[in-house]
Amino acid sequence: MHEMDARVSDVATRGDLAQLRADLRADFAELRQEMQVGFAALETRFERRFGDLIKWSFVFWVGAIGAIAMLARALR
Repeated sequence: MHEMDARVSDVATRGDLAQLRADLRADFAELRQEMQVGFAALETRFERRFGDLIKWSFVFWVGAIGAIAMLARALR
């Protein structure tokens, strides 16, 4: 009899499952919101880094072309 009572108390009811489902949906909604905020911050950092990369690439190529032009002028 006590074993039957223990097994019955371990069984989840529909109400328990509904509450669990609601809790999971709330947790997933919170996680989704946190991920959106995190990805937005990551996207901003990526755009900034990409802009810096383009800027320094331009500076490098202008410097290289300038050096080649001065070398060509010196070798005439």
